Amino acid sequence: MDFNGSDTIPGPRAEDQLPHTAQSAVKIVIVGGFGVGKTTMVGSVSEIKPLTTEETMTQAGIGVDDNYGSASKTATTVAMDFGRIKITDELVLYLFGTPGQERFWFLWNGLFEGALGAVVLVDTRRLEVSFDVMGRLEERGVPFVVAVNFFPDAPRYPIADLRAALDLSEMIPIVDCDVRRRASSRDVLMTLMRFLHSLAMTGSLT
Repeated sequence: MDFNGSDTIPGPRAEDQLPHTAQSAVKIVIVGGFGVGKTTMVGSVSEIKPLTTEETMTQAGIGVDDNYGSASKTATTVAMDFGRIKITDELVLYLFGTPGQERFWFLWNGLFEGALGAVVLVDTRRLEVSFDVMGRLEERGVPFVVAVNFFPDAPRYPIADLRAALDLSEMIPIVDCDVRRRASSRDVLMTLMRFLHSLAMTGSLT
């Protein structure tokens, strides 16, 4: 590279630049167990090319990572996924997808810093992995909504039964979704934003 000024470092692509109308930015985390669709959700809804830290799964994870229901999965997030979506002309969401494997959960604390809210992705074939996830959010006081991701071979339950199984209060929204579809992922984020707004209006969001 010529350091005399003739060559310059390229800036962000035009489509990746923050809209000039943006006045507020909100950090949202997308959490859940291994293979529930966090990377897919960030990728489907992000308006910029998402940043991912997926690595090929190796035999080192055999007996360590629970890949039930994800036998065909060949890569996994080891740090985070990152994307961005404009909700209105003034409001932009920054999306951070967390790693699902328990051995990478130590990274969650840093990702939770400054997060206004969270989406907990749930696979009905493995509801038990959601308890630790929601417990960590509750410990840090991060409000969340629960999104039940669609898998063809996963059982479907009424929302009331899921609420009871997950031991969730009536105030926490539970919605169905298909994270492969951008509109569905965006609807989940809108549910979270409406929930956060209702908490702010009642003084519960601090």
